[in-house]
Amino acid sequence: MKKNIRVLQILPELNVGGVETGTVDFARYLKDHGYHSVVMSNGGDLVKDLEAHHIRHYSLPVHKKNPWTAISCIQKVRDVILRERITIVHARSRVPAWIAFFACRKTQAQFMTTCHGHYSVQFFSRVMGFPKLIIVPSQVIGRHMIDSFGFPAENVRCIPRSVDLDRFNMRKQDDSGQPPHVITIVGRLTPLKGHSYFLKSMAKVVRSKPYIKVRIIGDAPRKKEFYRQELEVLARHLGLAEHVEFLGRRKDVPQIMASSDVVVMASIEPEAFGRVIIEAQAVGVPVVATQVGGIMEVIDHERTGLLVLPKDTDAMAQAVVRLLDDRTLARQIVANARRKLEENFTLEHMAGQTIRVYQELMEHQNILVIKMTAAGDVVLVTASLKALREAYPRARICCLVDKSCKNILQGCPFIDEVMVIDLKGRDRGIWGVVRFARRLAAGHFDKVIDFQNNRLSHVLGWLSFAAHTYGYRNKKFGFLLTDPVENARHDISPVRHQFQVLKILGIPYDDARMLEVFPSKDDQRAVAGLLELEWIGEGTRLVGVNLAASEKWKTKNWPIEKIAKLCDELASKNIRVVITGTEKDQERVRQLLTLTRARVANFVGKTSIMQLAVLIRRCRVYVTPDSAPLHIAAAVGTPVMALFGPTLSQRHMPPNRASLVIQKPLDCAGCYNGRFCRTLTHACMNDITVEEILDGIKQWLPEPFEAASPTTGTRSAGSARS
Repeated sequence: MKKNIRVLQILPELNVGGVETGTVDFARYLKDHGYHSVVMSNGGDLVKDLEAHHIRHYSLPVHKKNPWTAISCIQKVRDVILRERITIVHARSRVPAWIAFFACRKTQAQFMTTCHGHYSVQFFSRVMGFPKLIIVPSQVIGRHMIDSFGFPAENVRCIPRSVDLDRFNMRKQDDSGQPPHVITIVGRLTPLKGHSYFLKSMAKVVRSKPYIKVRIIGDAPRKKEFYRQELEVLARHLGLAEHVEFLGRRKDVPQIMASSDVVVMASIEPEAFGRVIIEAQAVGVPVVATQVGGIMEVIDHERTGLLVLPKDTDAMAQAVVRLLDDRTLARQIVANARRKLEENFTLEHMAGQTIRVYQELMEHQNILVIKMTAAGDVVLVTASLKALREAYPRARICCLVDKSCKNILQGCPFIDEVMVIDLKGRDRGIWGVVRFARRLAAGHFDKVIDFQNNRLSHVLGWLSFAAHTYGYRNKKFGFLLTDPVENARHDISPVRHQFQVLKILGIPYDDARMLEVFPSKDDQRAVAGLLELEWIGEGTRLVGVNLAASEKWKTKNWPIEKIAKLCDELASKNIRVVITGTEKDQERVRQLLTLTRARVANFVGKTSIMQLAVLIRRCRVYVTPDSAPLHIAAAVGTPVMALFGPTLSQRHMPPNRASLVIQKPLDCAGCYNGRFCRTLTHACMNDITVEEILDGIKQWLPEPFEAASPTTGTRSAGSARS
């Protein structure tokens, strides 16, 4: 597994700081334990530490919030991902996260983030929740990301920050308690770190402990250098000029803290964690900190440190004095803190948990299959869904369908979720699609497999922000796909056609692939009731006849007069005919009932699509034009006679173990005109004879034909068995 994990950590800069130090420590751990480790930033003092351990660092301006600078970095980061064969891109700040997210597209790298801050609720921050899994350093930050940004709790992994105990050796205890006492605060010079309140509290400590030294480690950001000057003025104003040292940015922080008597963390806003605290505990120094954010998860009050309210300078001063006076309490706090540190906050603990998240990220994939309409096409996708499940047994597979087709895949064992879009209702139009796209993005899909292949499906795949989208390169926004099928064949069967897409994923086509449907026990009971009402028992020979294709394809329909004659012929051989169709076929069924003498079982408009599957399964043979029931018949394994005219059987005939295709070899066959026949003869369907149909039925239901006189007529030259 080590060879498979190749990590690129990306963050704004590598100057001294908690996030930066943790990044370097983790990069060293990865390198020392046999993983490929790379870091990218704008550079800084800590780059030398990486180079000393032979860890490659790439310098790019990934710290700049200028959109054009960020966009210009995307391809450069992608080039690094491909060159280093990176499998995990781990972003540790928002600007680098946006760059990394888009850079990972069209690569095999997984994108993930660690949320190191209490981010403001805005769109710019949402990128930190784009990955399938995100890491937070504390429960407080995890709860913030869940409550404020709506990130799913199951996608959050809490891994506290760590300290490298090899660098922060336990110091020897000095029990003398003799002055001068050293009080240290470590952190960037910003108002959020509470330095002004710390200085005010130190002024109160000096009144009772005049022999103290105050060390302030850290510097102000480049654009806020005036803040240090303000603090220096405040120190003089408080009479602390001879007590306070502003040490600036230092690399010997462990040594400075080790020579301190107390370390203070005075933050006034929620901290993500508080790395300074565990570093102080590692060198054996007691800590006083404010009760904000993740600090409360690190310090157990009175046991591993002392907590005070933010901005409470009196309480902070009293806590510091208490630790200086009560050396027994200080030793107990140091010992307790060390034990908790070794149990929860070591580099080995953090690194091991992070690597397990990497493994989880790589092993579990979220896959979205898009096949919204129509009903028959959704049935056709079941063979591909089964192949996907076999290829990705541990993946979470969702299938996006229109509301009208959602019942087809209910109970499908090959998928984990049916995602429903209401194309004629709430999700209609541009704004409906935009709203629905937020649901797709929340799915954190790694792969989108687009079997719909129209403009809408390509747009939805793109808006899902999946790293890889698969489909056909066409003139319907196919340019939005990351992994398109170029020069696809369209003269092949529909399931084989789908497997042209799956082939990119390494899934080969298998002639044994069959369609499946998944009716429930309720569906079976409902059909049993309908059959009972028609006095149809288990021994009754049934032949199903589908009256019509969809309204858009009236040219697919076999003449009603010939259907009536077929019913009469079958009735004469003691075969009960079951008529199926939708509510829209009522007028056509009325015509049939006036033309036939047979007592047909009329189930037009009386079944759901899954009940229709149960009914077709009950039939010995099923006769249908190119339509959704044809696909259902193939899925339930009923022998089917498929009547093709304006569409071509080689492109639309589903795989079936027993089928007979009838299609006339006319020059105009496969015209794909659904509304009317250009030749005005409709010969492709009119020329199909009743005798051909009877001859085909006889192959699967010979008994009644053998008992009666032989049927005259032969199968058309255009008929074909499959």
